[in-house]
Amino acid sequence: MQYRTLGKTGLRVSEIGYGTWGIGKTGWAGANDEQSIRGLNTAIDLGLNFIDTALRYGNGHSERLVGQVVRARRETVYVATKAPPKNLGGPAGQGNAAEDAFPKDFLIEATEQSLRNLGLETIDILQFHRWSNDWVGQGDWLEAIQQLKQQGKIRFFGVSINDHQPDSALRLVESGVVDTVQVIYNIFDQSPEDQLFSACREHNVGVIVRVPLDEGGLTGKVTPETVFAADDFQNRYFRGDRKREVYDRARRIAEDLAIPLDQLPEAALRYTLSDPAVSTIIPGMRSVHHVAANCAVADGKGLPPEQVQRLKVHRWVRNFYSD
Repeated sequence: MQYRTLGKTGLRVSEIGYGTWGIGKTGWAGANDEQSIRGLNTAIDLGLNFIDTALRYGNGHSERLVGQVVRARRETVYVATKAPPKNLGGPAGQGNAAEDAFPKDFLIEATEQSLRNLGLETIDILQFHRWSNDWVGQGDWLEAIQQLKQQGKIRFFGVSINDHQPDSALRLVESGVVDTVQVIYNIFDQSPEDQLFSACREHNVGVIVRVPLDEGGLTGKVTPETVFAADDFQNRYFRGDRKREVYDRARRIAEDLAIPLDQLPEAALRYTLSDPAVSTIIPGMRSVHHVAANCAVADGKGLPPEQVQRLKVHRWVRNFYSD
């Protein structure tokens, strides 16, 4: 396992981190606590030391599983979680005020709840689970962050950037008050390369990459014949003719790289790790098999530059979350 510095935090984090939305049992069919705990422990055994969770994942269930595992380990494992906006149904954008989304008192209580769920005294990184550029200098959320840091309840502050909107955090990065950003970045969504990554390098902000496999679309295993459970998130994400479209695009990527389709997941992970602005990537993992395969990629080797360049033509602008 290789490690990178997470921006100004100074934390040395594993190139592969653990995304835990899937173990929260909300939106993902087939989640099994025993399997999830095995997966987390196996990852730590392999040197993984960064886990990302959220208060909203299973209404705290994911946090409780993560805390159970981390508390029982001797190794140093960094835990990042996310506070949800108070107005869960409100979009992050113009006209939506910071004081409606992250008022100080609500933010402090959400953090306290996450600490109780995790059973930890300190959260390494507290992230906002939504963000708008309009919120820089607005509301009292920064007072809450400063208070939580002073009290030792959190070490660092980050934001999880809205789906496919990397530029929505540029003003925050430039403000100097944020320590990390979490963003979607993969072969299909290359947009963070346009402005966000250079801004993060300039201001020494750590970058956490989520959805490096496009919710499964870049594994090559989503085919036109794939059937998801009715209550599974992927059933909605890949609705309509999307499975065929994704499968056709995945095959073209493998052909361009001259690799078998079953090697596409490794290539996709290595693509995200090839950008020096990236500190860690957090694929969702539920099985020991996936843990082992993903952690094996964290060997300090990205894709060769010529292959990275070849993949630029596969940029695909779309939003399966909301389209």
